[in-house]
Amino acid sequence: MAAPKRRPPGSVREPSLFAARAPQPLAARMRPRTLDEYVGQQHLLAPGRPLREEIAQGRVGSMILWGPPGTGKTTLARLIARYTDRAFVPFSAVTEGVPRVREIIAEAEERIAAEGRGTILFADEIHRLNTAQQDAFLPHVEAGTITLVGATTENPSFEINGALLSRVRVFVLRPLGADDLEVVVRAAIADAERGLGAMRLDVDDAAIRFIAEEADGDARRALTTLEAAARHVGEGGRVTPEVVRESLQLRVARYDKKREENYNILSAYHKSLRGSDPQAALYWMARMIEGGEDPMTIFRRAIAMAAEDVGLADPEALKLAVAARDAYHMLGPPEGYLPLAEMTIYLATAPKSNSSKAALGAALALARETPAAEVPLHIRNAPTKLMKELGYNRGYQYAHDVPEAYIPQEYLPEELRGRELYTPGPFGFEKDIAKRLAWWAELRRKTEQSETDDAAQ
Repeated sequence: MAAPKRRPPGSVREPSLFAARAPQPLAARMRPRTLDEYVGQQHLLAPGRPLREEIAQGRVGSMILWGPPGTGKTTLARLIARYTDRAFVPFSAVTEGVPRVREIIAEAEERIAAEGRGTILFADEIHRLNTAQQDAFLPHVEAGTITLVGATTENPSFEINGALLSRVRVFVLRPLGADDLEVVVRAAIADAERGLGAMRLDVDDAAIRFIAEEADGDARRALTTLEAAARHVGEGGRVTPEVVRESLQLRVARYDKKREENYNILSAYHKSLRGSDPQAALYWMARMIEGGEDPMTIFRRAIAMAAEDVGLADPEALKLAVAARDAYHMLGPPEGYLPLAEMTIYLATAPKSNSSKAALGAALALARETPAAEVPLHIRNAPTKLMKELGYNRGYQYAHDVPEAYIPQEYLPEELRGRELYTPGPFGFEKDIAKRLAWWAELRRKTEQSETDDAAQ
């Protein structure tokens, strides 16, 4: 039996007949070819906006396009290359390394010398570039050999080094609104050349709106859903909201536990609790659950919030938050979500006070300012005879020797006497604390007045 022929190194395998006939996905076919076809991002591309003018005039510099999936980052990069008459060269941070960067740079230099034509180096998911790859781009971006256009779903300031970030502009792309997505979907339904026009579909307006709303600002998701619905009903078929729902199957939350969206939603949850909005707090809690977040992350944030933002206005809040966490450990999901929700509602509707946080900050600052302040002798421990002879613990008065369980005496170092670090807030349990402090202050005043009168006699 003859051995199979081996392809020469570096050769490309010929595509199979079936691969050659495989149609592109609808989202790829409907990719906008001009700025006029581009939908959304009017804050960047409306007539008269600087970026649109720069693209039209062919003088675009290096940039990073930052936004959620399906908002047109790759499309915009391709349009920039087309409008500025530059070669479009994609680079994969995952599969290609520094040697490929050198090849691209060499080709860009040859292109400039031979054709006078620039190069757009498109780095999709640029946040995945390692330090060596970023450093390899840097001098060539600065020299203008290439125009770097990066696309990312993550905050560039977290992943891109400062040297490269300082040489590019960052443009933020927003999720497309439902109205924008309706435009995208209707264009695909009507386009007989690239879209689904040849299928002569009967698509309900309600189905189009349903797709637009369910896509969560993602044009690719909207077109993928439309294409699935079209396949389901076939040529000449009718697409209804029910058909769309069946084709969609599962609406997956856009949530990444390791990336910026995680911190944004966690921040929204905390701020909703602090802002006493139980409706919003429950919503963000549910978003995290649906996104697969570890409930312990939510509990940790809530426990911290209970101490930071509710504090002594309602001391029960911290107890309930800890108890809810323990209840979740006992029950597990989904029953464990009940104490999570109860805790969320309680914290959001509890009276608020950050007096404990303020007191902590003031105490730490004062401790740093006076690290050598001595403990007053009368409240020092005196376990040895020598210490007693030196005056340790002399004059200390035991609070429980009087019915009020309070005897005015100094506890702060001499140079800090009279300093107040904690001021009770006006709500909830702290109103009782304020009354108690005022009562003790009055007892202190009376004691001091009595001592003054005795000294005068």
